[in-house]
Parts: sequence; C-alpha cells; structure tokens
Amino acid sequence: MDALFDFLGSYWWLGFVVAGPIVGVIGQVQGWWSKQQDVSHQRKLELIEAKARARDLTPEAVERSDAEGRAERLRRLMETHDEVARRWLEYELDPAKLIAFPTMSDGRDPLTAAFLRAKKVADAARPSSPEARIDAESYAEYRDAVHDCEVAFDVAEQEARRIRDTGFTESERKRLTRAQQLLNVAVDQSATAAERQTAYRRVKEELDGLLVLSDAATRDLERRVAGEIEK
Repeated sequence: MDALFDFLGSYWWLGFVVAGPIVGVIGQVQGWWSKQQDVSHQRKLELIEAKARARDLTPEAVERSDAEGRAERLRRLMETHDEVARRWLEYELDPAKLIAFPTMSDGRDPLTAAFLRAKKVADAARPSSPEARIDAESYAEYRDAVHDCEVAFDVAEQEARRIRDTGFTESERKRLTRAQQLLNVAVDQSATAAERQTAYRRVKEELDGLLVLSDAATRDLERRVAGEIEK
C-alpha cells in the first residue's frame, strides 16, 4: 500500500493526462444518448400522426378522395377540349380569318379533315360533366381523344398559316384580297349604311365559288353590318 501511495505521489500528473480523454468519451456518450432520445421521440410523433391518418382513411373518405381526383382530371381535360373547340370556332365564325386562312374551314383539306375526325371522336367520348362516374377505360379513351384532337388542330392551323392562300390561282387570290378589303368596309361603322350593304353583297360575290361562309359566320357578319341586308 505504501508503494502505491509512493507511486501516486510521484506520478500525480498522470491524472491530468488521462482525465481529458475520459471526459471527451463521456461527452460523446452523452451526445449519442441525447440523439437517440430525440430520434425515439420523433418516431413516436410520426407513429401518432400515422395512426391519426389511418383513422381518417375510412372507405368513405378514400372513395371521396378518389372521386375528387377523377373530377379534377376530367375538368382539366374538358377545359382543354373546350379550348380547342373555341380556337376552331374563331375560324368558323370570323370571315376575316376564314379569308386569310381558307384551309381551316375546308373539309377537303387533308389536315383539316383529320382534325374534324379527331374532334368528332373527342366529342363522342366526352362525359356529361366532370363529376360523371366513368371507368378507367372510358377515361383513357377520352383523354387520348382530346390529345389527338388538340394535336390535329395544331398541325392543321400551322399548315394553314404557312400556306395561307397559295392553293389558289393568281386571279383567285386577287378575289380573296378584294373580299378582305370589302369586308373591312362592310363592318366599318363610319361608312354609310348603303356603303356597308353594297360592300357586304360584293364580299359574297367575290367569295362565291372560292369559300363558303358558315351559317353562323353569315349571321354574325349580318349583325355587324348596320341596316337591313337585302338577300
């Protein structure tokens, strides 16, 4: 025992050398243990939240969520469908656009004909409303039909804007140009009623045999021309 005390008395400074590492190890152990406690607490919270969500996932809630998702997808598709129809009607209802891009209302044009076929398919596959209950196959059919319709319209429109009236002869293009100029007079409210009526009749003469205005376009144009139009 005396020898041990003598050793400690002689090498007391070793305590400072050993104490540092020991304190560091203790600190690391404490940090690790604290971290484990935090992880355990977080997992408990996540488990509580998961159980709460599970209680909310009743069959009725799941069905309601699915129905809302289907309705939203259908709504977006129907909005795209409506937008394509609106863009097409601009050509059908606006004589100026029809004269500028004649193939867009020419069912004999291959690209326009392809669009009209695709539109017919999309119209037939369209559900009655976004809330309509349709199966996955019917949804996929409508989705693909809308996509085909949109693509077909874009292709037809791009080609119509590219070629414009190049499919007509020189004399026919001059008639289209005159029709466009007369159309401006026919809807010009600063012109007299007689001038507008005369211009409108001459528009129809210039377009005769070249382009056919739809009934809706004709009615719209007649509403824009002041005065009673003599048929």
